[in-house]
This record gives sequence, C-alpha cells and structure tokens, in this order.
Amino acid sequence: MSEPTPDNSEEDIITKEMGTSEIEPSDMEMAEAGPSNPDPCDAEPKKAKRKTAKGRRCRCRRRRCGQGNFSSFATYFPRVLKQVHTGLSLSRESVNVLDSFVKDMFERIAEEARRLAHCSRRCTIMTEDIQTAVRLLLPGELGKYAVSEASKAVTRYRTSR
Repeated sequence: MSEPTPDNSEEDIITKEMGTSEIEPSDMEMAEAGPSNPDPCDAEPKKAKRKTAKGRRCRCRRRRCGQGNFSSFATYFPRVLKQVHTGLSLSRESVNVLDSFVKDMFERIAEEARRLAHCSRRCTIMTEDIQTAVRLLLPGELGKYAVSEASKAVTRYRTSR
C-alpha cells in the first residue's frame, strides 16, 4: 500500500478498519454490484431432450413457433423451372424475390384459412378452408386454376403412397 496522503487518508483508514484491500472489493461493494452471471463452464448442464424409441423428440408441444426448421423455398424453383423450360436458370436476386413472394402468399392463405375456421367455430383448418382462402385471395381464373392444380397434386400424392 502507498503512504497515506492528505487526499486519501480517510480512504486508507476505512479500508484498514474494514480489513479489505484496494484490489479485492468488499462484501458491500459486491452486494451493490448485483449478482454476477456464472461462467458458461460453471453453469449447470442443460437437460437432454427426451426421445422416443425411434430416436425422435417427444411431441409434448403441439404448436410450432414461427417457421421452425423450414427456411426457404429456393431449392424448389430450379426443379420446377427445369420441368417447364429446360436450359433456363434463375439469378440469385430472382430466387430471393420468388422466395419472398411464396412465403408471403403462404402466410396470407394460412391467415385467411385460420379466419374461416374460426368463423365456423373449429380449431382445425380443413381442406375446404384452404381452398376458400385461395379463391378469396387469388383473382378470378387464377384462383380456380390454383385450386384445380392443388387438388391434382394432392390426389397424385395420395395414390403414390
């Protein structure tokens, strides 16, 4: 410790009486500072997620938050374009625009279908709700065409299973 000077003599006397040094903070200073966050290594280990016999997580929560693991439709655009026009490709910017468009339409259709199910006092969105939402959101012939193509896709999927 340094020699007591007229400026810090009171501080030196207080620290000598309390038995603390200038390097280590006192108990009062620690209490005033508030609780400190433990280091990540010192924290308790997180509980492992419960798994079923097949190795999948237990379905304790039925509702999913946000979009979940699904992040983009971008992988599907080149496949569809290849079926329609072979030899053409999409730029990154056009894929981003298409991705935003598809996500926006999906959210709109889901929200409208939710409203329709709520109006008919049901908790479950059914295929009729989706079809009605598509007809309401897409104008004229485009809505009818979308519903017919979706119906064909669903029947093709059911027959292939």
